[in-house]
This record gives sequence, C-alpha cells and structure tokens, in this order.
Amino acid sequence: MRVVEAKAFGGPEVLAVHEAPDPVAGPGQVVVDVAVVDTLFLEAQIRSGAGGEYFGVRPPYVPGGGIAGRVAAVGEGVDPGWSGRRVVTRTGVEGGYAERAAVPAETLVEVPDGVDLREAAALAHDGVTALGLFEAARVRPGERVLVTGASGGMGVLLVQLAHAAGAWVAGTARGARKTETVRGLGADAVLDPSAPGWAERVRELTGGAGADVVYDGVGGRIGREAFGAVARGGRFSAHGSPTGSFAEITPEEAAERGVRLRGIRDVQFPPAEARRLTGRALAEAATGRLRPVIGRTFPLERAADAHAAIEARDVVGKTLLVV
Repeated sequence: MRVVEAKAFGGPEVLAVHEAPDPVAGPGQVVVDVAVVDTLFLEAQIRSGAGGEYFGVRPPYVPGGGIAGRVAAVGEGVDPGWSGRRVVTRTGVEGGYAERAAVPAETLVEVPDGVDLREAAALAHDGVTALGLFEAARVRPGERVLVTGASGGMGVLLVQLAHAAGAWVAGTARGARKTETVRGLGADAVLDPSAPGWAERVRELTGGAGADVVYDGVGGRIGREAFGAVARGGRFSAHGSPTGSFAEITPEEAAERGVRLRGIRDVQFPPAEARRLTGRALAEAATGRLRPVIGRTFPLERAADAHAAIEARDVVGKTLLVV
C-alpha cells in the first residue's frame, strides 16, 4: 500500500510517498480502507520539528491521526458485523496518511446515513474538541461569545454551536472570503485581528462588558489580546497555538478578574469520551445542525501541498487528503 512518510523534520518537502506492507488486523483490531484523512495544523508543526519530542515522534514516520473509510477486515475477538461499515477513527499522532490502517476496534465510530466520509473526517478531531469545549463552557442564551480563528476547521464549528445556543457571537477572520464564511455561519460580528484595537472593539460591541466566553484557537499575541476582551467572571479557553505558542495567561491574572481559565490539557479526552463526542458530532452533522466547512482537498500523494496550504493559512475551514 501507499503511505506518506516524513523522512526527516523540516518543510513540507520532507513528505514523500512510499510503499509499505499492508497492515494485518491483530486481536481486537480492524483494518480500515482509508477514504479520507483529516489534516491538522498540529501535524504541520510536528513535521517541522516542533513538539516531536513531546509527542514521541521521530522520523521517519507516517503522520496523521484522523481517518474515515470502510472496515476491510476484522481481527480475533472483533464483531464481524463491523466488516464493510463506514467508520471514522483516530490513530493517534501517526499512521493516518496511508491507504489502509490497523486500529483498535474500540476506537471505531460508525458514520450515520446522511454524512459523507469527507464530513466525517473533517469532524474526527475538530468536532470532538469543539463539542468538548462547548459542553465545558455551558454557553447560555443571550451570552456573548468570542471565537478567535473563527474561519478555521474548529472555529467554524464553535461559531455554529454558539449561534445555535442563542448566544451573540463575534469571530476573528482576515480577508473578505473568510469574513463572509464566518458571518454566514451565524456570527454577529467579524473582526480583523491584525487591526489595532480589535479586542477593544469587542468590548464596545458588548456594551463595555466584554465576552462571557472566549475560545482562543490562535494563541500568541492574538490570544493575549483576546484575554483583554473577556468579561469579569467569564470563561477563557487557551487551546490553540498555530502562531507558535498558546496565549500566555497566568492563573493569577485569571483569578484577579474571576475568569475560569482552561488550556490544551483540558481537551485531551480519554478514549471513551472521545468516542462519545465523535458520535455526537456525527449525529449533529446528520441532522444538519453542525456543518464542517471543507476548504480544500488534495490526493494522498500531494500531502506536502496540503501542509503548505495549511501553513500559508489560505484555506477556509478544513484541508483533507483524499485516498
């Protein structure tokens, strides 16, 4: 089978197609014929050499952790009824950029009718994290919510969830195409985070109070400025770092304003919880209440181009690899 391997840490050019033996389902495992692979900015960061030690990744390795496809074979102890089913699953931080993958059967979530495999793959990570963040914040009707990176794969989901909950929603995005997308998903205001005073503008739009909930999926300077827009007694989630670092907010700063602070460790879900959230994301998609935005797709062999597009930040929503 074909796999995409990172032969070293570096730029997108280190990703290359190789032939590898077909996987075999061991006890408790299934083999999935991969149709679509999720891609994440985190995967591009790891490929570049950032975070490899933290995640235990060393080249050469096969990136990718979220896949959607059909079960091709089942191992000992696995219900044979899984054979042929459309599923979405996660492989960890390695092994997804491949034509086939062997995964534990307990990680499988069946894709319901009405959801295609591209949508399922787009929700494999971002749907889980978005719903986990949303449930933890307990957004109520009439509250004010700010989403940074609102045109990204997770941001578009958080905007939809907050809007559906009856909140007033502001998002950050740059450029007409991204701004239009975020507005179309239910945002009441869209701000350019490169504009001076954008966070103060959030306070103006909320009558001086600030946002009750801030979902910061960007980090760095923008995340730090977003913290200035959170209301006293509000909730702030610093879960994103595509700028190279998470928003640096100390517990003391948060406590001074009565802000409940959450970080990336709060969205590292145990397997059973990840499966529950995946199932809920797929169910919401099946009813049309949650719609992933798929900005670009690339064939598996062009994984390097997909990473380049992600790093250039020229994609609205998700970037996927199609096998």
